[in-house]
Amino acid sequence: MGAAHARQLAQDKIPRAILSAVCDTDPEARARFAGVPAFSDGATLFASGVADAVLIATPHYSHTPLAIAALGAGLDVLTEKPLAVHKADCLRMLAAYDTRPKAEQVFAEMFNQRTDPRFLKLRELIRGGVLGTLRRMNWIITDWFRTEAYYRSGGWRATWAGEGGGALLNQCPHNLDLWQWLFGMPERIHAFCGFGRFHEIEVEDQVTAYLEYAHGANGVFVTTTGEAPGTNRLEVIGDLGKVILDSRGLEITRNQASVMDYVKNSPDRYERPPSTTELLKLAPGAGQHNAIITNFVNAILDGDALIAPASDGIRSVELANAMIYSGLTKQTVELPLDAALYEAELRRLIEQSSFFEPRLGRADPDGR
Repeated sequence: MGAAHARQLAQDKIPRAILSAVCDTDPEARARFAGVPAFSDGATLFASGVADAVLIATPHYSHTPLAIAALGAGLDVLTEKPLAVHKADCLRMLAAYDTRPKAEQVFAEMFNQRTDPRFLKLRELIRGGVLGTLRRMNWIITDWFRTEAYYRSGGWRATWAGEGGGALLNQCPHNLDLWQWLFGMPERIHAFCGFGRFHEIEVEDQVTAYLEYAHGANGVFVTTTGEAPGTNRLEVIGDLGKVILDSRGLEITRNQASVMDYVKNSPDRYERPPSTTELLKLAPGAGQHNAIITNFVNAILDGDALIAPASDGIRSVELANAMIYSGLTKQTVELPLDAALYEAELRRLIEQSSFFEPRLGRADPDGR
């Protein structure tokens, strides 16, 4: 992803932004961008003065030390997902932003799915009260199929020490971000996780999670990297209607009366509230990554509001951590998650990890 973002900048795809340097421990990767200064470690880049802002697209654990160092050097920071591997490291990153040397510094995250017109429309419907009080949310997101060859492509992949998780930390950060962005944070989570259920890996490749909300709504989140052809279907039920979001677009069913009012007052024993259904053929896409980078640039230069501030990123990490912890302990997890408790559990898992260089968020700034 780092190379992809760099190419977009080099090709002038981002207005008012210039690729001023690249940084990678791999000399071949640096050589692909021969026209700009190249660095082999983050600390040297941050101290060089050649850049105003940095985009961090490295393996998960290194997001924390790199972002903290860059913020401390006075740079604006955009980091790829997830913000960090676990909540405690997210808190460390946000603390570094709170003590940044320049008040105007910007800290954002690459949640490009927030630019998708389908999710934007769904958020508008929810916030506008079109669905009424939310009752139930189900997301089956199982079209993340991966083979053993995928997991063998890097020694850090699908290990507690190298990646810190599986489907939830790698494939689903966008889905978990959208979940909290649309529905807010639950009160408690109970998850059933398959660790190495379909692949010879340490981490979760199958998850079914149940989420409870203070206002009475409940949700189910299902994901895996071991199912084909897979499904991507989000269903949202409210007192005044229903939305189904899938490959067709956004299907909206509007009830002509409140379900709860109908339950209490209808003289009929079986008749349902009258309703109408409309299919909005909104295609996935829109600005995606370039829209987030453009917004990041506009926030720096013009003070525009961020589409995805880094402060939001802790929530999707917390959801992933809570699901994993529930799957490990087979217990319901209350939110907010105890960050220190989860960090201690992750350290225990890292001690048993097969990754060749076990560590927990303490990589040098040039760590890969």
